[in-house]
Order: sequence, then C-alpha cells, then structure tokens
Amino acid sequence: MYDWVVLWEWVEIAVRWLHVITAIAWIGSSFYFIALDLGLNRDRNLASGADGEEWQVHGGGFYHIQKYLVAPEAMPDHLIWFKWESYATWLSGFAMLVLVYYLGAELFLIDPTVMDLQVWQAVAISMASLAFGWVAYTTLCRVFVNANQTALMVALFGLLVAMSWFYTQVFSGRAAMLHLGAFTASIMSGNVFFVIMPNQRIVVADLKAGRKPDPKYGKIAKQRSTHNNYLTLPVLFLMLSNHYPLVFATEWNWVIASLVFLMGVTIRHWFNTRHARKGNPHWTWGVTVILFLLIAWLSTAPMRLVEGEAALQGQALQMASAEGFDDVVGIVQGRCSMCHATEPGWEGLYWPPKGVVLETPAQIAHEAKRIYLQAGVTHAMPPGNLSYMEPEERAAIVRWFRRADDPV
Repeated sequence: MYDWVVLWEWVEIAVRWLHVITAIAWIGSSFYFIALDLGLNRDRNLASGADGEEWQVHGGGFYHIQKYLVAPEAMPDHLIWFKWESYATWLSGFAMLVLVYYLGAELFLIDPTVMDLQVWQAVAISMASLAFGWVAYTTLCRVFVNANQTALMVALFGLLVAMSWFYTQVFSGRAAMLHLGAFTASIMSGNVFFVIMPNQRIVVADLKAGRKPDPKYGKIAKQRSTHNNYLTLPVLFLMLSNHYPLVFATEWNWVIASLVFLMGVTIRHWFNTRHARKGNPHWTWGVTVILFLLIAWLSTAPMRLVEGEAALQGQALQMASAEGFDDVVGIVQGRCSMCHATEPGWEGLYWPPKGVVLETPAQIAHEAKRIYLQAGVTHAMPPGNLSYMEPEERAAIVRWFRRADDPV
C-alpha cells in the first residue's frame, strides 16, 4: 500500500511537470508571435507580396521573417502548425485537476462551510462550468463581432468577475482560484481548437484548391489570438495562487481574482505597445503597482478589524511565552495534528503535508507564522475545514500571535 502511494505521488509530479513544460512552450510561442506581428515593418512594398517583414538575430544567426496578411500565392511545401502546445497544456492541466481536485475533493475542492456538496456534485459543477465558459465567451464574440473590440473586452471582464464570485460561493478558496484559472485557460485552448486552427485549415484548403482565401478567417483567428495574449498572465497568477493563502483564503478573494485580470491587461499593454513601436507607456506600470498594492490590502482587510498589526516573524521562545499559547496548543493539536504528525492519522496520508509537524508545543511555537497565516488570518487550513475549526479558535490564534509580537 505504501509503495502504491509513493508511485501515485510520482504520477502527480510527472503530470505537473508535463503541464509546466507544455505551458512554457505554448506561452513562449504565443508571446513571440504576438511580439513579431506587432513589430513587423509594414512601410515597404515587398516583392513577395508579404504584408510585413522583420530582421532578427538570435543564437549567433540572423533571421529574415515575412508575414502574409491572408496567405501566400501558393501552398508552401513545409508548413509548421502551432497547436500541440495548446492541446497538451490543456490536457495535462485537466489531468492535474482530476488527480488533485477530483480524486482529492474532500481535501481540496469541497469546503462544507462554503457549500456542503457531495463529491459527484462538486465534480459535475466543475466540469459544467468549464464547458459553460467556452459557450459564454464564444457567444460574446459573436454578439460583439461588429462592435468596438473594447466593448467585447469589457463584456469578457464582466463574465470573469461573475465567475470569480460564483466559484468562491461553491468551492474552497484554493479550488475557486484554480478553477477560475482553468476556466480562462479552457477559453484560450478553445480558441485554438475551435476557431484558430479550423480557420487556418480553411485557408490552406483554399490554397490547395487554387482559390483566393477569404481574409475574414485570418482576421478572426488573430482576434482570438490577441485575447489569449491578454489572458495568459492572469492564468499564470491564478495557477500559482494555491501556494499563497493570502490570495485564495481571504474574504475578498473573488475581488482579488478580478483585479488580477486588470493587472494582466496593463502589463501586456506595455509590452504590446513597445513591440509595436508606439511608445513607452510607463503609466501602465504605475497602474499595475497600484492594483497589486490594492490586492495586498484586500488580502489582509480582516486583520484591520482588530486594532494593531502583527509582524510575520517571531522567535519560538517569545511565541511560547505569549499569553494564550496553551489555548493555541490545544486548538492545533485538536484540529491540525492528525495530519501534521510524524505518522499522520488521516487516511491516505503517509507523511505530514510539506513536512510540517505540529505535535509538541515547541513545534507549534516554531511554526507560529504558518499557523497564524494559514489558520488565523486566512481559512486555508484545515483544508475544507475538515476538522471544523471554529471562528473563535481562529480568533484565539490571531490574538496569541499578536500578543507575542507586541506583548506590551
């Protein structure tokens, strides 16, 4: 049984690594081609009939790149398709969703204090929401097809804000952020699978048949590719957020997620403007910093309900001697130590999560910062509140940590 658990852990590691590798490949190619398209020199009449060209140097060699606005006159002999990076990223990401959140639903997906769901119900909501995301997004694109594209982006942002709120009302904070990232990533992969690639196949078929391709197919594909470009950075933030309880386990996590999408827009606007040689909009960095500081403020908003702030560092001896420490030891041993033990008592755990052991007063004092952040300030632990830690117990942890930080 133990060998099987170790093998399963390595399966998760392998799939996660695959997901990271394919995501790097997809994001890298996406960013490169957007930058290339924006930076093309279109102020010259090229003999080839291309729309623009660019000279680049990399790895000791020079590259001469030309782009045809619709298609060249004839089908080239060797044509490279960029699609498998997107497909592999989504498939490996969905595999991680199954391995971690579906098979570990009671720990990571469901929080009874948010919504008391059966595992099958939570999984069904998860899968249905991903499908809904694509349907809703592509419907918006059709509705706003002839409108100003800014209106479409505003409508898309409204959809993302609504889903941010929805996920936090259904799943645990950790799962809500992860699902919002998966929701957005599914839209991005859907763009490649359902729109960009089919449109490119139509153009290729026309070339092979000797027909002149309709430029609308390239225009639509470029629009969807641009959307992907602006959505990439928020997806990365959301996928990393499950490591930081101040992002996913706070009262205003859905607002934080919404603001992250705005940060993605401001950052990409700076890069895209620079690549297009249209200036250097430094104001975007100022807006990004303001948004980030607002997110940080929102993450700790509940802390300001009690007078005083606590530093996030403290000596173990000071923690152990602070008023309320004995109460905290009882709370942690009763609510946390069944998992955070040398030999965990929770079925399926064979070692303490992240190597954190909370069995003795000395160990609890040593991990004061983590306990304060994970179970006091935020509700990240226990996962899904499986041991039913009460609000009064979380408040006791907060009071103890702050008294230790400022005993006067």
